[in-house]
Amino acid sequence: MIIVDPTVTNTDQNNCRAPAINTLKGKTIGVLSNRKLNADLLLEETARYLVSRHGGKVLPMVHKLNPSAPSPGNTLTDLSPQCDYLLTAIGD
Repeated sequence: MIIVDPTVTNTDQNNCRAPAINTLKGKTIGVLSNRKLNADLLLEETARYLVSRHGGKVLPMVHKLNPSAPSPGNTLTDLSPQCDYLLTAIGD
């Protein structure tokens, strides 16, 4: 058995988290589906609940081409200026 150390040793990467939003009230929700069974339904219901509770609006759902691969960089780059936060789900 091989044990792999998941920690990052290369500190030259310039990655950082987006700042947290202080409220969901009136925010625009992006929705990214991986097209797995029930993912769209789960995302639609979650977005509908968030809008009913906090207001705001939901952008049209965007779909990944391959459920097991990361989203192409342009997918997130195109979505980020349009929404305040993004919902995604596996939905198996």
